[in-house]
This record gives sequence, C-alpha cells and structure tokens, in this order.
Amino acid sequence: MTECIFCKIIDQEIPSYKVYEDDKVYAFLDITQVTKGHTLLVPKEHVTDIFEYEPALAGEVFARVPLVARALEKAFPEMQGLNIINNNKELAYQSVFHSHIHLIPRYEETDDFSIHFGNNQGKYTAEEMQEIADKIRQQEEA
Repeated sequence: MTECIFCKIIDQEIPSYKVYEDDKVYAFLDITQVTKGHTLLVPKEHVTDIFEYEPALAGEVFARVPLVARALEKAFPEMQGLNIINNNKELAYQSVFHSHIHLIPRYEETDDFSIHFGNNQGKYTAEEMQEIADKIRQQEEA
C-alpha cells in the first residue's frame, strides 16, 4: 500500500516517535497528542479497518493493547485512566484508512477529549431488543 501514511511510517519512510515494535505491530505517538502519550497501535500488515481483519491478525494486534497500556501507565503514574478507541469507516471518525487503535491517557476531567454515549434505553421495547440481538447472533452463526 504505497500511498498509505501508516505503511510509510512502518517502513520508516516517514519519521515517527516509536513506542513499541515487534513483527506484527508498530506503536507510535499520534502527532495530535490529544493528551500526553496519545499512542497509535497499528498492524504492520495493511488492513483498512476491523472488517478486514483475519482472526489470527486480530488476536495478534489486540493482544498488544494491554502491553502498550501498561507501558503508558508506568511512564505516566499521574495518569488517571485510559481510553482505547478504534474508529472504523468515515462516519465513525476514521480518517486514516489503515486500521489503528488509539490509546489516549486521561489525566483529569478537563482533558481536551470527550465521548458522549446517548441514552436511548426507552427507544426500544423488550421485543425489539430481542429482535436486534437475534439478527446479530444469526449473522455470527452463518
């Protein structure tokens, strides 16, 4: 993938601030630094998003998340929490189309970062919730 910025970073064609590397993944500081230590974890194999992962690659990549998370926690003992985010497709705020996982350290409530989960609990009946669950489960079984 010659035009992918993350592939170029992995191949050392573009400089980065490397945090971790092994044969499957490369982790580096996000240049935006939403908070100090904001790190991206990317598979070395180019996959666009979560929908393109083979199970073995997903296992390898996601198994590295706790390793990098613990490194952040040790590096920044003042850290009070950590957001782990994986955006997939443009509507879900993916802006670089090489799969990547954000690890965003949280230091205080006023960090320049927020997530909002709407509460639509009253929007669906119990029957509708069961229909939704059944529809998803049927796809996994297919």
